[in-house]
Amino acid sequence: MMAREKVEIKKIDNASARRVTFTKRRRGLFKKAEELSVLCDADVAIVLFSSNDKLFTYSSSSMEEILERRSLHSKNLEMSNQPSLKLQLVEDTNYAKLSEEVAERTLQLRRLRGEELHGLSIEDLHELEKSLEAGLSRVVAKKGEVITNEIYHLQEKEVKLMEENDKLRLELLKMSNARKQIIFDYASGDDGESSESTNICNFAGTPQDYESSGTSLKLG
Repeated sequence: MMAREKVEIKKIDNASARRVTFTKRRRGLFKKAEELSVLCDADVAIVLFSSNDKLFTYSSSSMEEILERRSLHSKNLEMSNQPSLKLQLVEDTNYAKLSEEVAERTLQLRRLRGEELHGLSIEDLHELEKSLEAGLSRVVAKKGEVITNEIYHLQEKEVKLMEENDKLRLELLKMSNARKQIIFDYASGDDGESSESTNICNFAGTPQDYESSGTSLKLG
């Protein structure tokens, strides 16, 4: 079976063949539209003009109702798009204002650095000088405040260190006194033991003398 030859999509030059093709394709298009309406429960409307300006229409329901729905839908779309357009306009305006403000602030900063001073009048330069002097005064005041705070913190730290040193010195003094007391108590204990030993020895010699005395009495 031979494959069907594919028709090239381009304008048909022969007028008679073009009219025949138009009639066939129009009927096929209306048939497909009817099938779509039935299968999918859709409202379908087709408006078709031929090359000789002849009107052909198809509608699954009332053509007027479908066209009114289409017109109402277009109006709703336009109304829904209006807030977006307004919002976009506001955003564009705000962006332009912010860009202008950023450019102005950048120029002021550069001039405070001594850049881009061309075009300034004497009054402008005088105002710039006043701004620099005011800024310098604030910087100096802030610097003095920071230095004062650092000195205060250092003094507090010094007082704490001195208190800790005093506590350590007192602890060392207590330890030294306790050590001296231990040595003194130990030395006092040795002298007592020596005296007691001497007394014991003297007491041990007494019975011998007593016994010798008794012997001499008996012999006499």
